[in-house]
Amino acid sequence: MTALSIASPSSIFVQIASYRDSQLIPTLLDLINKAKRPDWLRIAICWQHAPDETLGEFWRQGFGKWSTEENGDWPVQHLDYRGAKVELIDIPHMMTQGACWARNTIQQRYGGERYTLQLDSHHRFVEGWDKLVIDTLESLRAESPKPLLTGYLPPFNPANDSDLGGNPLFLCFDRFGTEGVVMFRGKKLPPVDAPVRARFYSGHFTFADGHFAETVQHDPDYFFLGEEISIAVRAFTHGYDLYHPHCLIAWHEYTREYRVKMWDDHTDQAKQRGEIDEHWGERSARAYQRNRALLGVDGETSAQHNFDKYGHGTARTLADYEAYAGISFACRGVHETTLNHEPPLPPGTPRADEATWKTSLRRANDVRVCLHRDTFDKHAASPGAVNLLSCATSANVVVYDDTAADLYSETVEASRLSQSRANNWLDFRVIFLSALEQIPARYAIELFDDAGNLLSRVGHAVVV
Repeated sequence: MTALSIASPSSIFVQIASYRDSQLIPTLLDLINKAKRPDWLRIAICWQHAPDETLGEFWRQGFGKWSTEENGDWPVQHLDYRGAKVELIDIPHMMTQGACWARNTIQQRYGGERYTLQLDSHHRFVEGWDKLVIDTLESLRAESPKPLLTGYLPPFNPANDSDLGGNPLFLCFDRFGTEGVVMFRGKKLPPVDAPVRARFYSGHFTFADGHFAETVQHDPDYFFLGEEISIAVRAFTHGYDLYHPHCLIAWHEYTREYRVKMWDDHTDQAKQRGEIDEHWGERSARAYQRNRALLGVDGETSAQHNFDKYGHGTARTLADYEAYAGISFACRGVHETTLNHEPPLPPGTPRADEATWKTSLRRANDVRVCLHRDTFDKHAASPGAVNLLSCATSANVVVYDDTAADLYSETVEASRLSQSRANNWLDFRVIFLSALEQIPARYAIELFDDAGNLLSRVGHAVVV
């Protein structure tokens, strides 16, 4: 913990992880300029930047009072803008270890502020957002001693950020990814006059009491995907109650098309050149395994992992979270109320007996179809035919369980088939629900030409 630099009882520790993001400075300017009390803000940024991204850009935008702190693994550049304190943890972009590592690095600088706000580096804000978000959180005190506001924010376009609109969103279940990560998406929140209970957590917008930055810190061994569901569970088991704000507070840029991402830089080629120790895929695979162990996905246990302070809390159990969220990690199950986007019941609401609980669950499946063009040529309907993947205009996919019973079938039309072909590979996902005991084991895919003639039929085991 660093020394508290803001004495106000409403001080806010703002956490921003930024990787080579040209929207960082516009985000900071909007954050500070739209605040009623910029002097309440202490903004810590994990500034992962390339050599051509320099402090001069901050000075040109009016940031001043520069000083450098040499105390730890990375220098920290201290700046000021309209009374807001800005701390840039100065990290060359090839030295970073991922988004969760960056968030954890920021959290080591928490200084006892009353509140904390976690963001990405590409946002816009409503006027007076600071007072609004404090008032919204405090309105929940009679209902919860440890409320937490989180959610996906409505989108904005940096090319036209004066055109801001949209509605507050709530997070609903999307799927269990192939790697066992629970994925969710934003859905328009119906008009309400108070925050609503949330099942899930957003990495790009969270506002809570400051102690959240100490109590539920990001696991630095996570990489990217898995962050949000793991924090949702860990926050809940530490006694925090998750809510979605009912009013507009800010906007978020989702496409990331305008900037370079870590996985564009931290490649296998960069590793071979000796620029990095691990490429992003290696970090990601290890994080997926850690996430499955933490949550017991597919029945995995945490015996081989040392989670220490990055494990579950003691206020509630993992089973309590599963009952609250309508999720069964061990069998990739989802409760019908979660699938129907019904509000969760308050924590502690008694769950039905185990048999009744299981009958209300559906298995969420995410099957990846990934085959090279040579595989289709090898299984051509007409011997000797080649380049069948490029000739195909449609496909049929059937997924089977281990008894060869059909679980799901789908027709892939021309436009989706075209989008799924790249570099001689066909790569897409088949997402569907089945009965809890029906586990995908194999799939078959057939390619057809525009006359409906079968070109090739390939069977393959489901890869998990």
